[in-house]
Amino acid sequence: MHHTIIRHCHFIYRLQILILFLLLSTTLKVKAQYSIREHDDQNMSRKFHFGVALGYNKSDYKITLDSNFIVQKNILNVQPVKGPGFNLGIVTDYHLGRYIDLRLIPALSFGEKNLKFTQKDSIDPVFKKIESVYLEFPFLIKYKSKPYKNSRMYAIAGFKYSIDMQSNATARRAENLIKVKKDDYLFEYGIGIELHMPMAIVAPEIKISYGLTNILQNDDLLIYSSVLSRLRTRTFLFTIHLEG
Repeated sequence: MHHTIIRHCHFIYRLQILILFLLLSTTLKVKAQYSIREHDDQNMSRKFHFGVALGYNKSDYKITLDSNFIVQKNILNVQPVKGPGFNLGIVTDYHLGRYIDLRLIPALSFGEKNLKFTQKDSIDPVFKKIESVYLEFPFLIKYKSKPYKNSRMYAIAGFKYSIDMQSNATARRAENLIKVKKDDYLFEYGIGIELHMPMAIVAPEIKISYGLTNILQNDDLLIYSSVLSRLRTRTFLFTIHLEG
């Protein structure tokens, strides 16, 4: 699955850049006959608008070590290593006002995280890979600036609930695994820019997520989990939204 995720990440990233380039090129050729104010007036009358989101993510864990780490002598250090992933989502915006939206983006997210264990009796570190397939439900508030020509900046923040459909928390033969729980709750914030075009809005966005809960399935009998106390998810996400 590792190589599949990387191939898909590269494909999604290149697709995003291609779409953005083509749409920006189109915008430069369009005369200034379209205004954001017209679009805002339409949104205020219909209240909802929809779109799609294509994203590339990199994620890891914030690690808290257990008291067992001090007692044991075999594992010298544990470090998080970021892994690649991609997101596909559906955008639903409810317009609370001209500059404030309530946003829901249910998404399917593929991701990979790694933990690097440095051991006393081995030169080569041990990497434990955790692959996840999430169903994500972010609920966000989006605050938009006043427009400048046919673009404007925005800030976004809120909370997200994620379900890991590939969670290994119930695995039986797990001596060498790091078990993670199925449910996760995260805080998200980010910034982006809306590029308004006659047919659609293109919105590149950067967003950061921090896990609020410990997703480690604690088990002192597992070799590598025994030195860990908490794992909290951290994700960097670059997304291009195509909205109506």
